[in-house]
Amino acid sequence: MVQNSVIPASAPEWAHLDLNEVPDIKVIPPGPKSNQMHTRCTKYFKGLSGQVKLFPVVFDYGKGCELVDIDGNRYIDFSSGIYVTTLGHCHPKVTEAVQKMAGQLMNCHDFTTEIKTRLVEKLTEILPGDLSGFQFYDSGTTAVEAGLRVMRAASGKHEMISCFYDYHGKTYGGVSLGHIRSFVYGPCRAPGFHMVPRPDVYRPMWTKQDGSIDTDKYIEFYDEYLDKGTVGNVAGFVLEPIQGWGGSVVPPDDFFPKMRQFCDDKGILLMADEVLTSTARTGKWLCMEHWDVVPDIVTMGKGFGNGFPVTCVAVREQYKESFESISASSSYGGNPMACAAALASIEAIEEENLLERSTHLGNIALERMKKMKAEHPIVGDVRAKGCLMGIELVKDKNTKEPFDEAGKRVYQKAFAKGLAWIPAGHILRMSPPVVMEDEVLLKGLDMIDEAIGETEKELLR
Repeated sequence: MVQNSVIPASAPEWAHLDLNEVPDIKVIPPGPKSNQMHTRCTKYFKGLSGQVKLFPVVFDYGKGCELVDIDGNRYIDFSSGIYVTTLGHCHPKVTEAVQKMAGQLMNCHDFTTEIKTRLVEKLTEILPGDLSGFQFYDSGTTAVEAGLRVMRAASGKHEMISCFYDYHGKTYGGVSLGHIRSFVYGPCRAPGFHMVPRPDVYRPMWTKQDGSIDTDKYIEFYDEYLDKGTVGNVAGFVLEPIQGWGGSVVPPDDFFPKMRQFCDDKGILLMADEVLTSTARTGKWLCMEHWDVVPDIVTMGKGFGNGFPVTCVAVREQYKESFESISASSSYGGNPMACAAALASIEAIEEENLLERSTHLGNIALERMKKMKAEHPIVGDVRAKGCLMGIELVKDKNTKEPFDEAGKRVYQKAFAKGLAWIPAGHILRMSPPVVMEDEVLLKGLDMIDEAIGETEKELLR
């Protein structure tokens, strides 16, 4: 596996952001032009995300780590299009690659192309272990569904186990693996889908005598559940390495090595849903590399094409023929433009040493957030793994009661100051581009710090 060893002294020059110019709020956002455009659009367009409903600004363009709305307000981007533009907006290498391919060949179904061949060869080079079988798709949830089909084909079994608060998409299979609840999917999960708790260091279900989390108890529970809660037909265990929607929840370091051993002992497959965590987001090609674990099946997406809709299912050598029996191809998956975007993104990460850059930014952020935790009574926990970060707000640090109202206000206040980012109830989620400069990252965290202080004055009277 190829790894870079040089830690860059600074972010790429093309992504430089002048903090004398950004953020720059010319009119109170959402401004009049944003309000007018949003009203026009939502007359017809429905089903918006929570972050848009809380702050319906209309963006005009972006470059690197900056976003500009149609009222001329300039924002620091702490969202990356919700974990997507990992390399910043309009990365020149990715933009050029997509533009070139758009003028050469847009789609040819699943026929072999040179750009696809180069991409799968590069993936085999950078990914850990023997992950060497691939298929491409156009959304994360489609990749997850394909991953489930591969597990069933490879194992000859049907049941799936996933974890509380994981997120795996919005199709029936993805929803059945995750926390989403909606009557439109029917009165129950899909048959054969089971959910179990997973270790949360801040909110542990089982602890040792010294108060630390007891990972072994979770594994023991899985063993018991496998025996008593299933019909003995389990194909695989599906997990996010770090929970994104659940609040940037990082597991204890011994969890995934023990999960790998558990799955091997039980003869079930381990699938890592890395749609959110792959390709430099956490400082590795795959987040699972932080624990030296190679899954049997991996899904990659979001930052995989830096904004272009392209995702990937990767499987270990012994399982790649399973693609042949699952009707694996798709209309848009692996089209030449998608492959060009993904390959250019990988090459940019290598050329600009962005794995190391992501790790560096995560270390800086964690130290700054620890200071917030020490200074603010409503900050219960902070965590970061590369450029995947979270701050958990609580009403009381002893009871750890979630503080949803505080989360909403902090999100809106920081956004109004010029920080475009992600809400999640009482958990503040951050995913800045990995090309961000140190001082820009710290400026964004200062804005969050200010918003937390203002919220405390309002709510803790």
